[in-house]
Amino acid sequence: MFSLQQLFGKADRFFDLLEASAEEAHASVQLLLQLLKAPTHTLEDFVLTRRKEKKIAEEIDERLVKTFITGLEREDIEALSRALYKIPKSVEKFAERFTLARERLAGVDFSRQAELLEKATATVVAMVKQLRHLGELEQTKELNDRLQYIEGQADKLVLELLRQLYQQAEDPLRVLIVKDLVELLEKVIDRCRDAGNVVTQIVLKNS
Repeated sequence: MFSLQQLFGKADRFFDLLEASAEEAHASVQLLLQLLKAPTHTLEDFVLTRRKEKKIAEEIDERLVKTFITGLEREDIEALSRALYKIPKSVEKFAERFTLARERLAGVDFSRQAELLEKATATVVAMVKQLRHLGELEQTKELNDRLQYIEGQADKLVLELLRQLYQQAEDPLRVLIVKDLVELLEKVIDRCRDAGNVVTQIVLKNS
C-alpha cells in the first residue's frame, strides 16, 4: 500500500529527470566547444550524451504511464522532455557534418555561436530548475527574456557570417557547407527557445 509520501516522491522524480535532461543538453554544447577547439576530438562523446538524453526521455515516458500523481501536467512533462531531447540530437548532427567537412572549413570560426549556445543551454538548465518553484514567475520571465536576447545575438552572428561568405570569392561548395552548418547551429538555438517557452508556459499556467 502506497503512502502519500511515496506518491509525491514519485512525482518529484520528474523534476529530477527533467533537470538531468537539461544538464545533458548543456553538456552536449560544452562538448561542441571542445570539438571546435580541438579538431582531433571524436564523435563518441556526442553519441554518449545523446544516448543518455534518450534514456532519460524513455524513463520519463515509462513513469508517466505508471505514476498516478505528477507535480506537473502530463502533457507539459512530455512537451518539455521532447524539446530537451532535440537539443543534443541537433548538436550531434552538427558535430557529424563538421567532422566530415573539416578540411573545407579552414578559417571559418563557429566558436562565437557555440559560446552563445553554451549560454543558452545554461539558461535552459536554470529555467528547468525553476519548475520546482512554480510561484517564481518573474524570475522565470527574466530567464526567458535572457534566452530570447541570446537568440537575437545568435541571429546577428548568422547574418554576419553569411554576409562574409557571400562577399568573398568563395568555393560554392564551401559556401553551401558553411551555410548548412550555420543553420544547424541556429536550429540548436531554436530548440533552446522552444524548451524555454514550454517552461514559461508551465509556470504561467501554475502561477
